[in-house]
Amino acid sequence: MDDTAGGRLGRLVARLRARAVPNRWSGYLGVVSGASLGVLLVTGVVLMVFYDPSSALVRYHGSYEPLRGVEVSEAYASTLRISLDLRGGLVLRQAHHWAALVLPASVLLQLASLFFTGGFRRPRQWGWVLLVGVLLLAMVSGWSGYALPDDSLSGTGLRIVQGVALGVPVIGTWVTFVLFDGEFPGRIIENLYLVHLAAPALLVVLVVVRLRMAWRDGPAQLPGPGRSESTVVGLPLWPAATVRAGGMFLITTGLLVLMAGTMTISPVWLYGPASPAAASAGSQPDWYMGFLDGALRLVPPGWEVVWLGRTWTLAVLVPLAAVGVFFTLLISYPFLESRLTRDRQEHHLLDRPRHTPNRTGTGAAGITFYGALWAAASADVIATQFHVSFEGVIWVLRVVTVLGPLAAFVIARGACLALQDDDHELLAHGAESGRVVRDPGGGYSEIHRPVEGRRRLGLTRPETSPHPVLDGPPAPQAADADQEPAVPAAGHRR
Repeated sequence: MDDTAGGRLGRLVARLRARAVPNRWSGYLGVVSGASLGVLLVTGVVLMVFYDPSSALVRYHGSYEPLRGVEVSEAYASTLRISLDLRGGLVLRQAHHWAALVLPASVLLQLASLFFTGGFRRPRQWGWVLLVGVLLLAMVSGWSGYALPDDSLSGTGLRIVQGVALGVPVIGTWVTFVLFDGEFPGRIIENLYLVHLAAPALLVVLVVVRLRMAWRDGPAQLPGPGRSESTVVGLPLWPAATVRAGGMFLITTGLLVLMAGTMTISPVWLYGPASPAAASAGSQPDWYMGFLDGALRLVPPGWEVVWLGRTWTLAVLVPLAAVGVFFTLLISYPFLESRLTRDRQEHHLLDRPRHTPNRTGTGAAGITFYGALWAAASADVIATQFHVSFEGVIWVLRVVTVLGPLAAFVIARGACLALQDDDHELLAHGAESGRVVRDPGGGYSEIHRPVEGRRRLGLTRPETSPHPVLDGPPAPQAADADQEPAVPAAGHRR
């Protein structure tokens, strides 16, 4: 064996060439997430050099004339310097912000794709848990960064956070004093800056661990010609799949920079500095935190009880409990489904959503619940734009939040069953050909042609082995006939 660097590199390249990757559009969502994370990290490191995370008050003497002589925090003054005085600083800030908005969106789409196709089943259930963790850390990173400019909009958001924390019995006051380091606003900027540094670091760790698990478990794929639980059909990882992923990475990065240079976001100079005595009218959180704000808006006012000598503010506790239960179910769903269906097998073939009506209905219900909370965060915007009463919008969204998930489950499940019947009819009688013939008895009928090949495989649900798939010899892999030449036997297990 050649143990030189060149020999090791050659063996690595051969191994990458022998590994096939299914060519699916949803696979590039991970590349979009990686590009967004890369932009966040690079711009964040550069911004660290010029940003001053301090709540200390100073007089602003920068280039923005309307705020000259106004007493602001060091954090706000440094944000203005980055935006208006540093060459390219505004592009850096806006690229950082746009990437923080795109990252949760791409991760949510990844989760939806994995959920509806069963990509979370064994042996990938822990990969699902890590991906949910990536989503939560992306939200924490974005929320903590949202407050760091210390402008009027972020100050209003922090005041809401303080009110929610104070509404939690027993520990609420303690949590508030730890977070703000005293009375509002205290040293919230300094504390959130540490959170904003720690959360991305943990996020990178989760991403690395998940990539390692994905390499170990191998890719999942939709049923098709030559595809089975032990055979992967797709593009060679090197160079075809790597070049495509690299192109998608560069396109995403370029679009984020283009958005940063042409689309204004978070114009802190227009909002003005944060003030404990003032709140920004029409304030809205970033989209990925909107469901929390919406949950608070949907609760009836004055909803509280006195128990055990304490006042329990249900207007805060119920939304927190509902959101907590939602994310707990989201994290634990692979294990719940495995237990309910008694499925302990490994699955490397994905499902079409219509083949799992209960799972698809559950996903539709979850999306409806999340969407109702998210829409409630913009209830005031809906009311003003459509010239309807704010209270009416809230009542409609309350009904949607409670009854909408049930209706979505029933409708989605029924649609899946109807599509299954249509597929069975197509398999049994064939596809319509458009040719109508007359039989000897004088009747007319249409000739149907049999469904075969790739389309037939797509209409049927693959049969799985009744026994778990155990570790064995290296699994053969092949490339799509219409994409790349066949890939020889690969070295990852099935």
